[in-house]
Amino acid sequence: MHKRNMFKMAAAAAVLTLTAGTAFAQEIKIGFNGDISASPSAQSGQAGVLGLQAAIDDLNAAGGLLGRRLSLVVRDDLSQPPRSIQNMSDLIDNERVSMIIGPTNSGNALAWRHIPNQKRIPVIGFSGSATDITKPMAAGADNYMFRVSMVDRPQVAALMAYVKRNPASKVVGFMFETTGYGQGGLRDMQEIAAMHGIQPAATERFAVNDTDMTSQLNKLKAAGVDTLVVWAQGAPLGHLLRSMEKINYFPRLLTSWAADNKSFYDAAGPQLAERAIFLRTVTDERSARQQQLFDRVSPRLASTSSFPFAAHAYDGMMLYAAAVRQAGTIDGPKVREALESLQGRYDGIMKAYERPFSRTEREGLLASDFRWTHWKDGRLVNYGDDVVRSLRQEDFRM
Repeated sequence: MHKRNMFKMAAAAAVLTLTAGTAFAQEIKIGFNGDISASPSAQSGQAGVLGLQAAIDDLNAAGGLLGRRLSLVVRDDLSQPPRSIQNMSDLIDNERVSMIIGPTNSGNALAWRHIPNQKRIPVIGFSGSATDITKPMAAGADNYMFRVSMVDRPQVAALMAYVKRNPASKVVGFMFETTGYGQGGLRDMQEIAAMHGIQPAATERFAVNDTDMTSQLNKLKAAGVDTLVVWAQGAPLGHLLRSMEKINYFPRLLTSWAADNKSFYDAAGPQLAERAIFLRTVTDERSARQQQLFDRVSPRLASTSSFPFAAHAYDGMMLYAAAVRQAGTIDGPKVREALESLQGRYDGIMKAYERPFSRTEREGLLASDFRWTHWKDGRLVNYGDDVVRSLRQEDFRM
C-alpha cells in the first residue's frame, strides 16, 4: 500500500470517537491542527500525527489519564492561515479538546495563537519554529503556548556565532523568503548580527514558490559575498542551490533547519544538498530511545528525514500527560500552571526533561539540544569543522 494512503487511513482512524454515551463522557480528546497534505512541510505534519498517536497509544495501554481513555482528533489546515484559524475554533468549541498539538507552519500559529490564550487551552508546538509563537499576548499575561521543537532565534544565534568565528567569512549576505516564516527569520538575523557587529553587504528576498534566484545571486556575487545566511522552507532552499549552480557561484551556505526536509533534498539533488550547513534536533545518528520510536513509526513516514517531528510530538504529549497527573485535572488553567512547574523528571525521546517550562520559559528544547547537521550520501549526519569545534556557550548571543 502506498505510504500516503497508509497515512490517510491512520489519520482517518485517529478522528473516530466512541459513540456510546458513557464511553464518550469518559474520553479525553487531544487535538492536532497542522498541514498534513498541502505544503512542502506536510511531511512534518504527517510525522507529528504519527508521533502523537504513538504517545496516546502508550498512555492508553497504561490506563489512560486520570482513569480516562484518550482519543486524537486531527484537522488538516492545508497550510492556510484562515483554515488553521477555523480548525482551532472547531477543535476547542465543537470537539472540546483538552489540548492541541500544532501547527506545522509558523505563520499559522502566529495567526491564531490568541485563540487558545482566550479559551485557556494549552497548545504544545512541535514544528513551527518562529520565535514569536510562544511569546505572551501581553506583558505578564497568562500564556497557553508551549513548544517542543526547534526555535528560530537560537538557530540564528548559532549561525551568527559561526560567521563571527569563521576567519573565512569576510563578506556576509542575507536571503529570505517573503512568508511570515522568512520575515521572522530575517528579523532575528538582523538583530543578532548587530550584536556581533556583523553588517551584511546585501540582503535579497524571494517568494516561496520561486524556482530561479539567479538575479538575486548575481547581486550578492557582485557584492563579494562569500558567506550566505538564508531563511526559507525546504523546496525554495533547494531551488536556490540549483540557481547557484547555474551561475557557478557557491558561497558558504548556512540555512534554517528546513534544509533537513526531503523537499529540499529532492529540489537540490544529492550533490548540491551537501553544501548546506544547518541545525536540527535529531540526525540519523539516533539515540537508543529515538531508534525505538523510529522503528515504530518509520514504515508510515513519507520520508525518514521527517522523524524529528514525530519525536517532538511524542514528547509534547507526554509532558502534557505529566502536567495532567500533577494537576489532577484537565482544566486548562490548572494544567498550564502544572506545565510551568513540572515536578520530577521525564526521560523523553529528545532528552531528559526536568522543569522544561516556567512562567516565562516556553521552550522545551534549547540551543544546547540542537545538532549541527548536513546531508552526506543521502543521510542527515552530524556536521563538524574547526569553527564548530571552537564555539563556546558565550558565543551564542540572543
